[in-house]
Amino acid sequence: MKFKRSEALFEEAQKYLPGGVDSPVRAFKSVGGIPPFMVKGKGSKIYDVDGNEFIDYICSWGPLILGHSHPQVLDAIKRVAELGTSFGAPTELEITLAKMVTTAIPSIEMVRFVNSGTEATMTALRLARAYTEKDKVVKFAGGYHGHADGLLVKGGSGMATLSLPNCPGVPTKYAENTLVASYNDAQSVAKLFESYPKEIAAVIVEPIAANMGLIPPQPAFLESLRSITRENGALLIFDEVISGFRVNYGGAQALYDITPDLTCLGKIIGGGLPIGAYGGKREIMSMIAPAGPVYQAGTLSGNPLAVTAGIETLNVLSQPGVYEQLERTTSLLEAGIRKAISSLNMKIQVSRLASLLTIFFTDNLLTDYDSVSGADTDLFGRFHQQLLKKGIYWPPSQFEAAFISLAHSKEDIQTTIDKISEALSYIMR
Repeated sequence: MKFKRSEALFEEAQKYLPGGVDSPVRAFKSVGGIPPFMVKGKGSKIYDVDGNEFIDYICSWGPLILGHSHPQVLDAIKRVAELGTSFGAPTELEITLAKMVTTAIPSIEMVRFVNSGTEATMTALRLARAYTEKDKVVKFAGGYHGHADGLLVKGGSGMATLSLPNCPGVPTKYAENTLVASYNDAQSVAKLFESYPKEIAAVIVEPIAANMGLIPPQPAFLESLRSITRENGALLIFDEVISGFRVNYGGAQALYDITPDLTCLGKIIGGGLPIGAYGGKREIMSMIAPAGPVYQAGTLSGNPLAVTAGIETLNVLSQPGVYEQLERTTSLLEAGIRKAISSLNMKIQVSRLASLLTIFFTDNLLTDYDSVSGADTDLFGRFHQQLLKKGIYWPPSQFEAAFISLAHSKEDIQTTIDKISEALSYIMR
C-alpha cells in the first residue's frame, strides 16, 4: 500500500493542529509510520485518501457497533437534519432516547445527555461530591475516564500509549483529591477507605477495563466495590462509555448483576455522532440543575442528530440474536488468533470479552495496569505496521481494545486471521 497523499496531509496538518491530530492516539506515535487520512466508511471497511481499503477494528473507537454508514441510521439522520440540526431547545427525541436508556439499564432512573464521555464522568463526580458532601474520589491505575483534570492521574488510553503518567496543568491540590487503587485488587480499595474513612465521595471504575487494553474484572471484584461503597456512604460510579450496549444491551452491570449508583454512557448511544450521558437514582439525579443546585449545561446536549442516531442504533441492537451474532463473530476471530499464536514461540496473549479484544505482547498474568505496562510496545508497533500494510486497521496502541461490529463478515474475520498470522511470522524473523 502507498500513503503518498496521507503523508502530504499529515505534514500540512502539523502546521495547524498540535501533533497534526485532534486526539493523540491518531498520530501513530507509539506504532510509527504515517496515519492514513480517511474519506469513507461502509460496513466493516474504511477507505483513505490514497484509495486504500482497510478492514476496520476501531469502529470510531466503539460507537459503530452496526458498522459504518448503516442505512437505517443514515436515513434517520438525513430525515432529521432536513428539519434542523440543533435548536438549543427541548425535543421529543430526547425523551425517546431517555426512555430507551432507562428501560435497558434499570439502575438509571433519570438521565442527562451531554456531548462526550468526559462531560459525563466529570459531572457524575461533581454530583457525587455534592450528594455525599465529600471531596475525594477513588479511580484505578490505567483507567481512563476522559480528560477532566482530576481523572488524568495515572490514566490509561492515550496517556498510557504516550507514556504520560500524569498531566501538566493539573493543579496538585486538585489531584490530591484523586486516590488511585489497583484494578482487580479489592484490598487496595479497602486500604484507601481505611486511610480516608469519611472523605471518599465515590469510586469510579470501568467495570470492564478497556483503556489499558482489555482486562475483564476478576470474580467478586465488582461486588467488593459495591459492598465497600455502601458501607462507607460513598457512591459507586460505573463508567460504561465503552461497555454500555457493547457487551450486553444492559451493559456490564447487567452482565455481572451489579447495581451502581451512577452510570456514565457514550459512544454507542450516539450511533457515531458526539454524545455522552450520565444517570442513576432519581434521588441523586434530582440534584442536577434546574431541578437542584448542581450546575451542568451544554449548548448541543441532546441535539436531534446525535439523539436520532442513538435511537436507531438501539433499535437495531434490541432485536433478538444481535449480541449472539457479535459473540459468534468475535469468538471466531479470537480462536483464529490463538491458533496462529500457538505455533510461534512468542510472548503473546489474547484478552477477549464480548466484542472487545486486545492482543498483548507479554506473558504476564493480565489483571491490572502494572501487569500490562511491561508489554513489548516496540514489537506491537512492528506488528501494527505490518497489519496496516496488509489492509487491517488495528488500534494504533498496545493499550487499546479492538472493536468488532455486526458488519464484520466471516470472510472479513478469516482475512484478518490470515493477515495477523502473516504479520506475526514477519516480525519473528
